Amino acid sequence: MAVAPVLGVGVIVPTGTGGVLLGRRITAGEQPSWGLPGGKVDHPGESFEQAAARELAEETGIVLPAGAMRVLAVLLDHQLGRPRLTAAVLAPPSTAPAEVTEPHSCAGWERFALDELPSPLFHPSALVLGRWLPGGATLPDATYAYPVTPLVPVTPHGPVTSPGPATTLPPAASASPATPATREPRA
Repeated sequence: MAVAPVLGVGVIVPTGTGGVLLGRRITAGEQPSWGLPGGKVDHPGESFEQAAARELAEETGIVLPAGAMRVLAVLLDHQLGRPRLTAAVLAPPSTAPAEVTEPHSCAGWERFALDELPSPLFHPSALVLGRWLPGGATLPDATYAYPVTPLVPVTPHGPVTSPGPATTLPPAASASPATPATREPRA
Protein backbone atom coordinates (compact mmCIF):
# COMPACT_ATOMS: atom_id res chain seq x y z
CA MET A 1 0.00 0.00 0.00
CA ALA A 2 1.40 3.39 -1.01
CA VAL A 3 2.00 5.97 1.70
CA ALA A 4 0.90 9.54 1.00
CA PRO A 5 3.85 11.90 0.50
CA VAL A 6 4.44 14.86 2.79
CA LEU A 7 4.90 18.36 1.34
CA GLY A 8 6.54 20.76 3.77
CA VAL A 9 8.91 23.59 4.55
CA GLY A 10 11.89 23.98 6.86
CA VAL A 11 12.45 27.62 7.86
CA ILE A 12 16.00 28.81 8.51
CA VAL A 13 15.86 31.88 10.78
CA PRO A 14 19.41 33.23 11.01
CA THR A 15 20.42 35.67 13.72
CA GLY A 16 22.49 37.78 11.34
CA THR A 17 25.55 37.13 13.51
CA GLY A 18 26.24 33.48 12.67
CA GLY A 19 23.46 31.73 14.57
CA VAL A 20 20.21 29.95 13.79
CA LEU A 21 16.92 29.26 15.60
CA LEU A 22 16.17 25.63 16.57
CA GLY A 23 13.40 24.07 18.64
CA ARG A 24 13.55 21.04 20.94
CA ARG A 25 11.10 18.60 19.28
CA ILE A 26 9.14 16.37 21.66
CA THR A 27 6.52 15.00 19.26
CA ALA A 28 4.82 11.86 20.59
CA GLY A 29 6.11 8.71 18.92
CA GLU A 30 9.40 10.33 17.81
CA GLN A 31 12.84 10.44 19.35
CA PRO A 32 13.43 13.93 20.88
CA SER A 33 15.50 16.03 18.50
CA TRP A 34 16.26 19.59 17.47
CA GLY A 35 14.54 21.09 14.46
CA LEU A 36 13.89 24.19 12.46
CA PRO A 37 10.49 25.84 12.53
CA GLY A 38 8.39 24.42 9.74
CA GLY A 39 5.60 22.14 8.76
CA LYS A 40 3.23 21.12 6.02
CA VAL A 41 2.08 23.15 3.05
CA ASP A 42 -1.58 22.50 3.71
CA HIS A 43 -3.64 25.52 2.70
CA PRO A 44 -5.13 25.62 -0.83
CA GLY A 45 -3.05 27.84 -3.13
CA GLU A 46 -0.30 28.30 -0.52
CA SER A 47 3.28 28.87 -1.76
CA PHE A 48 6.38 27.59 0.02
CA GLU A 49 7.11 31.15 1.16
CA GLN A 50 3.58 31.63 2.51
CA ALA A 51 3.69 28.26 4.30
CA ALA A 52 7.06 29.21 5.82
CA ALA A 53 5.76 32.54 7.14
CA ARG A 54 2.58 30.89 8.48
CA GLU A 55 4.40 27.98 10.16
CA LEU A 56 7.00 30.33 11.68
CA ALA A 57 4.27 32.50 13.21
CA GLU A 58 2.21 29.50 14.37
CA GLU A 59 5.15 27.72 16.00
CA THR A 60 7.20 30.61 17.41
CA GLY A 61 5.08 33.77 17.38
CA ILE A 62 7.71 35.40 15.13
CA VAL A 63 5.95 37.24 12.32
CA LEU A 64 7.99 37.82 9.17
CA PRO A 65 6.52 38.61 5.74
CA ALA A 66 6.19 35.81 3.18
CA GLY A 67 7.65 38.21 0.60
CA ALA A 68 10.93 38.25 2.54
CA MET A 69 11.27 34.45 2.50
CA ARG A 70 13.58 32.83 -0.08
CA VAL A 71 13.46 29.21 -1.25
CA LEU A 72 17.06 27.91 -1.42
CA ALA A 73 16.37 24.33 -2.50
CA VAL A 74 13.72 21.68 -2.71
CA LEU A 75 14.66 18.32 -1.19
CA LEU A 76 13.15 14.95 -1.98
CA ASP A 77 13.83 12.14 0.47
CA HIS A 78 12.40 8.73 1.22
CA GLN A 79 13.54 8.46 4.83
CA LEU A 80 11.19 8.13 7.81
CA GLY A 81 8.94 5.70 5.94
CA ARG A 82 7.40 7.94 3.28
CA PRO A 83 8.29 10.28 0.42
CA ARG A 84 8.90 13.81 1.67
CA LEU A 85 9.29 16.96 -0.42
CA THR A 86 10.71 19.78 1.71
CA ALA A 87 11.49 23.33 0.66
CA ALA A 88 14.53 24.83 2.39
CA VAL A 89 13.32 28.38 3.07
CA LEU A 90 15.57 31.19 4.30
CA ALA A 91 13.88 33.86 6.42
CA PRO A 92 15.40 37.28 6.94
CA PRO A 93 17.64 37.53 10.01
CA SER A 94 15.71 37.90 13.26
CA THR A 95 16.46 37.86 16.97
CA ALA A 96 12.80 38.35 17.96
CA PRO A 97 11.84 36.26 20.98
CA ALA A 98 10.54 32.81 20.03
CA GLU A 99 7.60 31.56 22.09
CA VAL A 100 6.53 27.97 22.67
CA THR A 101 3.07 28.04 21.08
CA GLU A 102 2.76 24.26 20.58
CA PRO A 103 3.94 22.72 23.89
CA HIS A 104 2.80 19.24 22.80
CA SER A 105 5.50 19.20 20.11
CA CYS A 106 8.16 21.74 21.20
CA ALA A 107 9.84 22.10 24.59
CA GLY A 108 11.58 25.40 23.76
CA TRP A 109 13.41 27.51 21.19
CA GLU A 110 17.09 28.44 21.30
CA ARG A 111 19.58 30.12 19.03
CA PHE A 112 22.79 28.25 18.33
CA ALA A 113 26.07 29.28 16.75
CA LEU A 114 26.52 27.48 13.44
CA ASP A 115 29.60 25.67 14.71
CA GLU A 116 27.77 24.51 17.86
CA LEU A 117 24.57 22.95 16.51
CA PRO A 118 22.95 20.48 18.91
CA SER A 119 22.35 16.81 18.26
CA PRO A 120 20.39 14.94 17.17
CA LEU A 121 18.84 17.07 14.46
CA PHE A 122 15.41 16.17 13.06
CA HIS A 123 16.16 14.50 9.72
CA PRO A 124 14.38 17.03 7.43
CA SER A 125 15.94 19.94 9.35
CA ALA A 126 19.41 18.43 8.92
CA LEU A 127 18.79 18.19 5.16
CA VAL A 128 17.59 21.82 4.99
CA LEU A 129 20.55 23.12 7.02
CA GLY A 130 22.88 21.11 4.79
CA ARG A 131 21.71 23.10 1.77
CA TRP A 132 22.37 26.43 3.55
CA LEU A 133 25.58 25.88 5.46
CA PRO A 134 28.88 26.22 3.61
CA GLY A 135 30.11 22.86 2.37
CA GLY A 136 26.63 21.24 2.64
CA ALA A 137 26.30 17.77 4.07
CA THR A 138 26.47 14.65 1.91
CA LEU A 139 22.98 13.47 1.06
CA PRO A 140 21.96 9.97 2.15
CA ASP A 141 20.72 7.34 -0.33
CA ALA A 142 17.35 8.09 -1.96
CA THR A 143 17.69 11.80 -1.12
CA TYR A 144 17.91 14.49 -3.80
CA ALA A 145 18.45 18.26 -3.71
CA TYR A 146 17.12 20.62 -6.34
CA PRO A 147 18.86 23.98 -5.84
CA VAL A 148 16.97 27.17 -6.54
CA THR A 149 19.07 30.00 -7.96
CA PRO A 150 18.48 33.05 -5.75
CA LEU A 151 17.93 36.42 -7.33
CA VAL A 152 20.04 37.90 -4.53
CA PRO A 153 22.92 35.81 -3.16
CA VAL A 154 22.47 34.87 0.51
CA THR A 155 24.88 33.78 3.23
CA PRO A 156 24.40 32.72 6.87
CA HIS A 157 24.73 36.45 7.68
CA GLY A 158 21.97 37.61 5.31
CA PRO A 159 21.67 38.89 1.75
CA VAL A 160 24.77 39.98 -0.12
CA THR A 161 24.38 43.39 -1.66
CA SER A 162 26.01 43.92 -5.00
CA PRO A 163 26.17 46.79 -7.46
CA GLY A 164 24.75 44.58 -10.28
CA PRO A 165 21.08 44.00 -11.04
CA ALA A 166 19.39 41.48 -8.71
CA THR A 167 17.78 39.61 -11.59
CA THR A 168 21.03 38.63 -13.33
CA LEU A 169 21.60 34.88 -13.15
CA PRO A 170 25.07 33.37 -13.18
CA PRO A 171 26.12 32.18 -16.65
CA ALA A 172 25.84 28.46 -15.76
CA ALA A 173 22.28 28.85 -14.49
CA SER A 174 21.12 30.91 -17.46
CA ALA A 175 22.66 28.49 -19.98
CA SER A 176 20.37 25.62 -18.95
CA PRO A 177 16.58 25.74 -18.79
CA ALA A 178 16.51 23.51 -15.70
CA THR A 179 19.01 22.73 -12.99
CA PRO A 180 19.32 18.96 -12.50
CA ALA A 181 19.09 17.37 -9.08
CA THR A 182 22.36 17.19 -7.22
CA ARG A 183 23.53 14.28 -5.16
CA GLU A 184 26.95 14.14 -3.63
CA PRO A 185 28.78 10.80 -3.74
CA ARG A 186 28.73 8.81 -0.52
CA ALA A 187 31.97 8.63 1.42
